[in-house]
Amino acid sequence: MRFEFKRQALASLLALMLLGAGTARAALFEDEDARRAILDLRQKLEATHNALKSQAEDNAQLRRALVDMQGQIDGVQAELNKSRGAQEQLARDVSEMQLRQRDAQTGLDERLRKFEPMTVKLDGIEFQVDQTEKRDYDAAMDVFRKGDFAAAQTSLQRFVQRYPQTGYLPSALFWLGNASYAVKDYKASLSQFRQMLTLSPSHARAPEAMLAVSNVQLELKDPKAARKTLEDLIKAFPQSDAAQAAKDRLVKLR
Repeated sequence: MRFEFKRQALASLLALMLLGAGTARAALFEDEDARRAILDLRQKLEATHNALKSQAEDNAQLRRALVDMQGQIDGVQAELNKSRGAQEQLARDVSEMQLRQRDAQTGLDERLRKFEPMTVKLDGIEFQVDQTEKRDYDAAMDVFRKGDFAAAQTSLQRFVQRYPQTGYLPSALFWLGNASYAVKDYKASLSQFRQMLTLSPSHARAPEAMLAVSNVQLELKDPKAARKTLEDLIKAFPQSDAAQAAKDRLVKLR
């Protein structure tokens, strides 16, 4: 009975040992699975981390690319604005240049117009003169009309000297002779009237000039020459008022 008890006890012990070995083995298997699971999780975590890190780097690169692209866009926009501003300034410059050119052309036309010949008609004669020539003649005649004969003599003399080929010359010499006569410069007056008659013997004022010559000759105490001039006047211009005045004077001179 004691032996049976020992056998049972041994069997129980063996059973316990076998039970403990199974439990330890089960526990060991459970630890291996856990380790593998942990390793697997670690690998997945590391892969995820690497993926996130790579994605972060890609995002950073993309962000830098976007920043660079925005900078380029801003640069292009700035260039466009600058170009637009330059174009607007160029348009203003061109417009201003056109205005200046138009003003310059207008001014040039006005200056050229001053030198363009113009047609005038004086004492029945039509001829061309420039505006300066006309202005100087009119100015000299204005002095004569005011009765300042000394100044008129000077002005008309200057005009004749300045414009020796002018169409005004016969008329200018006629009025110069009258101005010289008015200031009692008889020799100069006689010379000027004769110059006028030589230059334009059929001039509208030629009869008056011949009558004036006779007056000068009388002032110079040469009645014979005066009578001859009056007779020539009557022959050359018999229908003129000056010829009728010459006839009256001839009666007085006889």
